[in-house]
Amino acid sequence: MKAVITVIGKDRVGILAKVSGACAEHNINVLEVTQNILQGLFSMIMIVDVSAADMEIDHLAAVFSALGEEIGMDIRFTRTELYDAMHHI
Repeated sequence: MKAVITVIGKDRVGILAKVSGACAEHNINVLEVTQNILQGLFSMIMIVDVSAADMEIDHLAAVFSALGEEIGMDIRFTRTELYDAMHHI
């Protein structure tokens, strides 16, 4: 199963390291990453595989949200099925 992690906030050193470290800690495989810095704002989208994750997606969403609060970023963890459903008629 795949999920999308989005990260937005003021740019600083170590954001990618913190988020990818949390992925490794929970056995989440990072498949794709894109990131940009726009006028000092950091934005990143990660596509991840949660098939071997150590907890359910709802719990992972809470873990990554708490990480976002800790590092001053908005981090969202969403199932890819939600995006598919939004674009399916």
